[in-house]
Amino acid sequence: MSKFIKSEKKEVPQMSTSSMPDIVFMLIFFFMITTTMRQADPLVRTNVPEASQVEKLERKSLVSYIYIGPPSNKKLGNESRIQLNDSFKTLDDIPDFIMMERESRDEVDRKLITTSIKADQTVRMGIVTDVKQQLREVGAFKISYSARKTAHDE
Repeated sequence: MSKFIKSEKKEVPQMSTSSMPDIVFMLIFFFMITTTMRQADPLVRTNVPEASQVEKLERKSLVSYIYIGPPSNKKLGNESRIQLNDSFKTLDDIPDFIMMERESRDEVDRKLITTSIKADQTVRMGIVTDVKQQLREVGAFKISYSARKTAHDE
């Protein structure tokens, strides 16, 4: 015979969910901070060349990208094309693109805008030179080339 008799059954207490909204908002905030938004969907292949000295751009919000390379869709051919924002353009469209990019920025930041040429490593230098000439005519002298670090330097 047992000295202590248990007459009532114990129930498992319910889990407290009061801190769940805090955890959810913390996760949402984390993903909002760490996620980058792609400005344009690449329509051209850009396997950028390797470089021995690479510098990261300071303010990526002040960078305008010009993509040069063969189209991703094989049906459009293998000839190198220029992509500005989300569509293929010609050399004559570059001045309008630069002017629109300047107008979309604050007046203080307009002098700090960098034009980044993201060209495929197989692109002929002639088209890159033509793009640079168009940029010079508009006064966009701050140009950078996208590249990746060489494998043995990492």
